Order: sequence, then C-alpha cells, then structure tokens
Amino acid sequence: MRITSKGQVTIPVELREAAGLLPNTEVDLQFDGETVRIVRSDAPKNPNRGAQIVAHLRSHKGDVRMTADEILALTRGD
Repeated sequence: MRITSKGQVTIPVELREAAGLLPNTEVDLQFDGETVRIVRSDAPKNPNRGAQIVAHLRSHKGDVRMTADEILALTRGD
C-alpha cells in the first residue's frame, strides 16, 4: 500500500466493511509516536444541512395545539 502525492491511502474494501467505515463516515487519526490509527469519530464535525434542520426543529418545540388532520384541513381549505 502506498500514500499518494496528496497524502491519500485506499483502505481495502474488506477492511472498510469489517470496520463499518461507510462512505462519508467521519474518522479521526491517532498517533502514539510509532503507529497511526484510524478510528471512527464520535460525532460528525460538520453536520449536513438536513441534520442541522432536524436539530433545530427538535430544540424548538411547537406551540400549536392542532392535530395533523386539523392542519391539513386548513391547507386544503376544507
């Protein structure tokens, strides 16, 4: 295995699957003076837009006391 001029290394598919490293998985590199380890990050560094919206909605509970059916009736003009 070789490091490219851009500092990239290809992890063989067998190792990625065994470690559960799917595309877009956030990882950290750890160095103990001799060995470099690739470990899965605890949390994404930069959550995508969808994750940000979900987090915002979960932290701002609504105050509308209507059922989903009542809201749909309003949007349909029933």
